[in-house]
Amino acid sequence: MAKLVPPHHSEQVSPLLLPQTQRAEESKRAEKLRKILLDSRTVSDLFMLAMGAYTPLDGFMGHDDWRGSCLDMKLTDGVFWPIPITLSVESNLVEAIRAEEEVALVDAEGGEILAVMAVREKYSINKTIEAEHVYRTTDPKHPGVAKLFQQGGVNLAGPVFVLSEGEYPVKFPNLYIRPAQARAMFLERGWSIVAAFQTRNPMHRSHEHLVKIAVEVSDGVFIHQVLGKLKAGDIPAEVRTRAIQAMIDNYFRPGTVIQAGYPIEMRYAGPREALLHALIRQNFGCSHLIVGRDHAGVGDYYGPYDSQHIFDQLWPGALYTKPLKIDVTFYCRKCYGMATGKTCPHDPKYHIAISGTEQRKMLSSNAEIPPEFSRPEVVAILKDYYAGLKSKGGV
Repeated sequence: MAKLVPPHHSEQVSPLLLPQTQRAEESKRAEKLRKILLDSRTVSDLFMLAMGAYTPLDGFMGHDDWRGSCLDMKLTDGVFWPIPITLSVESNLVEAIRAEEEVALVDAEGGEILAVMAVREKYSINKTIEAEHVYRTTDPKHPGVAKLFQQGGVNLAGPVFVLSEGEYPVKFPNLYIRPAQARAMFLERGWSIVAAFQTRNPMHRSHEHLVKIAVEVSDGVFIHQVLGKLKAGDIPAEVRTRAIQAMIDNYFRPGTVIQAGYPIEMRYAGPREALLHALIRQNFGCSHLIVGRDHAGVGDYYGPYDSQHIFDQLWPGALYTKPLKIDVTFYCRKCYGMATGKTCPHDPKYHIAISGTEQRKMLSSNAEIPPEFSRPEVVAILKDYYAGLKSKGGV
């Protein structure tokens, strides 16, 4: 009988979304509470708490958990946690908030009341400490650091109960799969060794090769993509999911992969974010996370394999989900196929390097994308999207 890895330091996944029968009444009550506006990243974290992806957290972190997460990747109770999950507000709003007061958490963009939080703590943080330890840089050009430095001056901490998951369940009805659902799907298929593949890009040939390597050594692969906010220029989830499905339908054996999405917003924290991605996938029931070159990185802030090496620094019992470390992948003209740095003996002059960034450049300039780079069914969907952008003057 299939047996999955346990949720992170918990016997079961702990979603913080209220049952449907209680939401209407609690939403009415929340209307009368003090409103706290959330930026997009905090909304994303709230949705992750709602679905149970951040098990065993029961809300936003207090000061000591924030500090421990930054410095030692540990909460005060010793639980491994590599990136702090916090809620910041402007300093001038904090004075009026009383200890133990319940506040309504509101999406600043849409105005919807998403949750209620009991405020247990108000505290300031040293943003430089968080930047240096979590992002390994204080450069404000780093998108994650920029967001950190822009956030409010005081954090609020306390348990939450969530009233809404926003538009995700309606917008992505077949992709928005919560951890408990994913676990049930794996068990139904008899999967126990499950590899997760994290992506925020349409899948090109290198991605396909990574996933197929994982298919060979697991029961199945969970292609798990980012549905939350991305960087400017990234391809939107609605287009990306169709492109990924085209690759699955045409180039994978049925029953070997599941495509899904989740509401996280990328922090681009490289090694620390790779660890968070593995922790999240443990809650989803995945035994492994595919970690390739520059996982969750941006620019040149991290070495190409830093996100693999950081797993070697963990202590026993920190995390059950293991990295499936795979070397850089490329198409080799001499091998006549996809290869990695560990399998191909040929001179780099025969290699076609493949990246999402390069693919976006080619699409933007209407350059021909060779079949060695990306599958034609995928290219057709992406070209149609870019043609639409150009007609609107967006490229």
